[in-house]
Amino acid sequence: MKINKMQSFVKFYFISFIAISLSFTSLFSQEKMESWHHQGSNSEFPTGIGSATYYSGPAAKNSRKIIVAILDSGVDINHPDLKDNVWVNPGEIAGNKKDDDGNGYVDDLNGWNFIGGQDGRSVVKESYEVTRVYAMEKKKWENVNPDKLKGKKKKEYEKYVEIRDVVETKLANARAQIAEVDEIKATVMNALNAAKAELIGDSLDLTLLEQSSNPDVQTAVKIINNVQEQGVQVESIDWLLDVANEQFDAQKKSNQDLIDYGYNIDYDSRKIIGDNYTDFANRNYGNNIVGGDFSYHGTHVAGIVGAVRNNGIGIDGIADNVAIMSLKIVPDGDERDKDVANAIIYAVDNGAEVINMSFGKGYSPEKQLVDMAMKYAAKKDVLLVLGAGNEGENLDSSPKFPNDTYLKSTSGPKNLISVGGLSPEGGSAAVAEFSNYGKKEVDVFAPGVYIYSTTPDSTYDYASGTSMASPVVAGVATVIRSRYPSLTAAQVKDIIIKSSRKLPATVTQPGTFEEVSSSAMGIGG
Repeated sequence: MKINKMQSFVKFYFISFIAISLSFTSLFSQEKMESWHHQGSNSEFPTGIGSATYYSGPAAKNSRKIIVAILDSGVDINHPDLKDNVWVNPGEIAGNKKDDDGNGYVDDLNGWNFIGGQDGRSVVKESYEVTRVYAMEKKKWENVNPDKLKGKKKKEYEKYVEIRDVVETKLANARAQIAEVDEIKATVMNALNAAKAELIGDSLDLTLLEQSSNPDVQTAVKIINNVQEQGVQVESIDWLLDVANEQFDAQKKSNQDLIDYGYNIDYDSRKIIGDNYTDFANRNYGNNIVGGDFSYHGTHVAGIVGAVRNNGIGIDGIADNVAIMSLKIVPDGDERDKDVANAIIYAVDNGAEVINMSFGKGYSPEKQLVDMAMKYAAKKDVLLVLGAGNEGENLDSSPKFPNDTYLKSTSGPKNLISVGGLSPEGGSAAVAEFSNYGKKEVDVFAPGVYIYSTTPDSTYDYASGTSMASPVVAGVATVIRSRYPSLTAAQVKDIIIKSSRKLPATVTQPGTFEEVSSSAMGIGG
């Protein structure tokens, strides 16, 4: 049993470390990987968008600056590769604690934080939407006798039970995972410490360890071999102990956060914000701190769209004439519909022509608010760009939110484009293994694996997800709108879809190792 759990440890608890170590830099140079998504179909990266070739041509004439709203976890507006492209509200005087432009937001110089409080704090940890729905429904159904329910009431109760079971199962799994992590950690640490004791100094000698009769040492040998089989060179026992301890602690904390926040029906993040969440007419809450804690994701997204081009540092964004507006709505958990709707309205009212939305969730209890905001964006001719999500699912049968179908309707906004993710490999591996897909719900695919971009505190990093693919498309849309101001949002969407290259006829289906017809997945061949 110890060996099985040890193997589980290698497979799961080292996974983030292994994923980094087995990155595409083992196949391509670091320099090439940092800009692979800019390359074209004739390069080593056939799924790139070709922006490098585009910018090598004649400079554009008469391009105009496009405001792009980044609805996300916040943007480090002082990053040296972003600060010159950060939107500045022309009607606001910085730091005077007044609402100079009369839009209801005080000192909103670079955007707004819809998950911030008047005391300067921001929501970081948040529950999942399914948890919030369960908490709301529990009050209604927990003391009801289901045997007495009929018709509509019975169906509502059955839906409640389904949601309840999701939350309770997730909580039970998180508690079980913590116990398992503790057990496996004890096994692994004992084994590695036993191996260390057998060695002279800390020089790793597998031949010497293999000769040991100590079963713990033999377990350590299997751990080391398993790790090295994944392509990760074990430098020393002390090094492996440090990495293992870090990974175990991270796994334990992740599961504890699920218990304390994600699936905790008693957790209320809105105490930090101080608003009455159910007062949907109130749009004037939050603060003007658009970066701050937990802004890694939003800063990365912003850089893909609009990192300053040709400044001799870091990376080049896709768009060359852009102003980045930061709207902070995404916590560590699920964003709330009220905040999403209000951020869209703010972006539209303050001149954004492209809105990037690299987020999503499985439930949307106030979807009518988001629908209303998207209709407003459509009326004002603003393009919405949405990441399709990373569950490897067919969204036509497993919908996520936001989406392009309005409540009680079979249609939706014509100004929304949903984006799946591509890997740099091309061929049958072109579609990212995590990407959602769907003939109706996903419009186009773009680079979303191992994308290098800006991160807080003047740093850069790689990240993967349809969260990265979405700003690639938002960047392309920005370039188009910058050059061709007469095109509507719907026309820009249509151009992007019709000008995209076809995927291979056969691809590996996300979430599986099975090669299938891309047309069968609803993504064209």
